[in-house]
Amino acid sequence: MSTTGHERSCGTRRAMETYYLYSMLIKTKIPTDSGHFFITFTCFNWLPLIETTSGYDLVYNWFDVLKEKGHHITGYVIMPNHVHATIAFKKTKKNINKIIGDGKRFIGYEIVKRLKEKNETALLNKLAAAVNNSDKAKGKLFEIWEDSFEWKECFGDEFSWQKINYMHNNPCSGKWQLCAEPALYPHSSAKFYLCGEQGVYPVLNFKMLSDFDFGISP
Repeated sequence: MSTTGHERSCGTRRAMETYYLYSMLIKTKIPTDSGHFFITFTCFNWLPLIETTSGYDLVYNWFDVLKEKGHHITGYVIMPNHVHATIAFKKTKKNINKIIGDGKRFIGYEIVKRLKEKNETALLNKLAAAVNNSDKAKGKLFEIWEDSFEWKECFGDEFSWQKINYMHNNPCSGKWQLCAEPALYPHSSAKFYLCGEQGVYPVLNFKMLSDFDFGISP
């Protein structure tokens, strides 16, 4: 993919200062009911279910639901088989763990629907076989996600930058190599933070959270 000088420049700005996750993400429940968090959830067995179903818009739809409830998306990268996002959660009547769990179910339902429309029978059978007996008894039919989700609370600008830079570089790193520069990956907020231009989905600069009211929302 060819790039202009501007794209190469904005794609490397700050990305050259890449930070890595020095501390492990954790899968225990979030103990607070508001705050700014870096979250990750992953497709079952790391299968590329988002890519297979072109399900990137499903994540954007969930972001819309969050914003309607008073939360803010401050960054994101949607990969073929997992989602990274930094989200400022306003205190609501629903705890954050339930909010994320509902989002995964919402996206998962639509992924299954699209797999059926694409006649992905073998893949659907694999996802159905992965459901344990306990979950089957509760009516669960397909295993779309890995259990739970990973999270870290973002305290301060430096820590937030660590997480945002880490996820923005994900498409360019390791086995992925999905683009030459972070800002060139479409399903990411990298273009906004590196070039000052909103990408596919508009986000709020996390530095604006100093004016954000984390109190009760409707």
